[in-house]
Amino acid sequence: MAVKIKLMRLGKIRQPYYRVVVADSRTRRNGRAIETIGKYHPKNEPSLIEIDSQRAQYWLGVGAQPTESVQNLLEITGDWQKFKGLPGTEGTLKPQPEKVDKLARFQQALAEANDEPTTAATTPKKKGGNDRVGKTADAAPAEAATKSDDVVDATKDADAPAAES
Repeated sequence: MAVKIKLMRLGKIRQPYYRVVVADSRTRRNGRAIETIGKYHPKNEPSLIEIDSQRAQYWLGVGAQPTESVQNLLEITGDWQKFKGLPGTEGTLKPQPEKVDKLARFQQALAEANDEPTTAATTPKKKGGNDRVGKTADAAPAEAATKSDDVVDATKDADAPAAES
């Protein structure tokens, strides 16, 4: 039986991640695997590559053939150089950044929110028809009061010149 070390694709559309598996060469890409020896997340920055070096060395030693993509991953981790006896067994794998504690991030966001001024509203006022109804109802009694005052003043003025003559 010909054994290959290959990638098994998992994940969603445009969000792939892979398992590095040892499988029969005749099985399909995502088919049954003999053993899972690592994982590969290409979308992370830098890419996450975790391969069990001891198991990879064992399978390479008993004759398992890596695919091109897996061989590139093994060269990055240094396992391929170790198997072949080449210099550079430390590989060129970049370390993953440290994850920030969620509680610390929450406390920082809370402190930033408390420092911001809260004088203005977060949402603007609505502009709509309800404001016009309120304005016309308030304006109507005021206009009526000014008209009645004008009428009274006009009658007083009309009577006043007649009295003078």
